[in-house]
Amino acid sequence: MSESHNHEDHNGNGVPTPRGEGGEVIGVRRGMFGADNGGDTSGYGGLVRSVALPGAASRPYGGWFDEVADELEGALEEQDLLPANAIEKTVVDRGELTFHIAREHLVQVARTLRDDPALRFELCTGVSGVHYLGDKGRELHAVYHLRSITHGRLIRLEVSAPDSDPHVPSLVPVYPTNDWHERETYDFFGLVFDGHPALTRIMMPDDWQGFPQRKDYPLGGIAVEYKGAQIPAPDQRRSYS
Repeated sequence: MSESHNHEDHNGNGVPTPRGEGGEVIGVRRGMFGADNGGDTSGYGGLVRSVALPGAASRPYGGWFDEVADELEGALEEQDLLPANAIEKTVVDRGELTFHIAREHLVQVARTLRDDPALRFELCTGVSGVHYLGDKGRELHAVYHLRSITHGRLIRLEVSAPDSDPHVPSLVPVYPTNDWHERETYDFFGLVFDGHPALTRIMMPDDWQGFPQRKDYPLGGIAVEYKGAQIPAPDQRRSYS
């Protein structure tokens, strides 16, 4: 996920705008590592930078991006689904195409991308979780990477859900190999994939409390002995926000 916005097309033309300009600002980061008690020894304690998500792109997107967008919108209309209701925004950033999809329409959009002959995104290579504490009302994001073997193309789908309602429909019925990926994303981020055949932890113990890759999960650890020295656990070395 990006913290800046640029105006490159997917062939790499154009010059990226400086970080922090444009896009959708969701917060401000101070310092380098979040230390707020003088423990930041990096020398970047006074650094202030905005945290911004890439903004929506405007037509033309460039190259085959427009072809994919046109075909997807047309295919959804044929199913009596208004594209504007399903596609919240289309982002072209760093030469890559991402459709932000309303979660209630995720399965239909994914099935359309898979089955339409002009699209044929046959392969989903997994789902990644992201947690943005500053993105109020949509703190949890699920990002899907879709590849068309037929047409040699790669795109992303992205959906969001609030911390208070962390539910996203499962794509296992469309892409069965997502079974393991959804379990891992649930395990680490707490995203609940409704309709998954067996949504259980896959990495952490079954009785583990919390979701370790959320940004508000407390930093912890155990002391380690190294060459005769006792190295304290990370949460005892410095205080992090």
